[in-house]
Amino acid sequence: MKRLLLPMLILTASVAFSQTPFNGVESNLGSLYRLSPARSRSISPENFNGAVGAGGNALTGTGTGASRDLGQGWKVSPSVEIKAGEIYTVAEIDGSGSVQHIWMTPTGNWRFSILRFYWDGETSPSVEVPVGDFFGMGWGQYSPLQSLAVCVNPGSAFNCYWPMPFRHKCRITLENIDTKPMVLYYQVDYILTEVGADAAYFHAQFRRVNPLPYKGVVTLLDSVRGKGQYVGTYLAWGVHNNGWWGEGEIKFYMDGDTEWPTICGTGTEDYFCGSYDFDTQTRNAAGVEQSHYTEFHSPYSGLAQVIKGDGHYDVAQRFGLYRWHITDPIRFEKNLRVTIQALGWRDGGRYLPLQDDISSTVFWYQTEPHAAFPKLPGKDGLEVN
Repeated sequence: MKRLLLPMLILTASVAFSQTPFNGVESNLGSLYRLSPARSRSISPENFNGAVGAGGNALTGTGTGASRDLGQGWKVSPSVEIKAGEIYTVAEIDGSGSVQHIWMTPTGNWRFSILRFYWDGETSPSVEVPVGDFFGMGWGQYSPLQSLAVCVNPGSAFNCYWPMPFRHKCRITLENIDTKPMVLYYQVDYILTEVGADAAYFHAQFRRVNPLPYKGVVTLLDSVRGKGQYVGTYLAWGVHNNGWWGEGEIKFYMDGDTEWPTICGTGTEDYFCGSYDFDTQTRNAAGVEQSHYTEFHSPYSGLAQVIKGDGHYDVAQRFGLYRWHITDPIRFEKNLRVTIQALGWRDGGRYLPLQDDISSTVFWYQTEPHAAFPKLPGKDGLEVN
């Protein structure tokens, strides 16, 4: 019986992810047999605009040298080079539909590549996030991540499954703010179909504070106006003190909340669906009990990355955590603000307000228009060091 537990968990999770934001389109295993009026399309360097019957017919590209003996149709254009300072259009789609899956493998410094998504001709992006943080890799180091909404697979293959509906137009760009060119392999899979009136727009926003001012509170999101639902949090948390760092509470202020929130968590590891410092107790060869951080992945939450430092130049402890509100979206009618505390321990069992390095990427759906995002930090403010 125990051997069946994991497959059953995965199946249950897949069914729970079911959403029906588009006419005749559902996204779970139990509905795959149903016919739909939706039409599948895909954009990549082998078909830059997703045109029908136009994939793989390039005559030149980054694979020209490798395919010189084979010619057209033999992986002539599998990737692109994005020059330093260039804003590259990854996808531009006209019509009504939804992005279903994004795969990419950006080279270079992941904090220096900025993803932006624009819906229905808007000039202010609904998504503005460094590419590593968008895919749960905020520290610029590969670590496996397996969840329903985001997967990072060997070696450093970024995958996103958030559904992203649009009614008239979708534009996705990637800006290289580095001083060196980068290479990008990518694929954007989408459908063209009617989008229901109840479909909200996907948003994602990045923030960083380093260091957090003493007794300061980390603002993950504010100034959201409209109706929608909050669906995810990713934190790249770097500690500046010894000891445990996750006693702080997350708070959701919604629909007119002022001093006190409607939803208040009990601790950082609790919000990310863990407990007791993410610790596992073991005994070493001498029989001495030891405790250590334990990475974990689940469909909805995880401590995906623990960087312990090497005791030399890379001395900082750093953590990557995700929490997807897929079965429990936090719904708001008028407005939303989200904060989290950073707390450790003082001598005598007292809380210690921490001054850590905390980067956040949050995900939500809402009606448009959206409020202006805070200005993204410059290159020095983004850099992991």
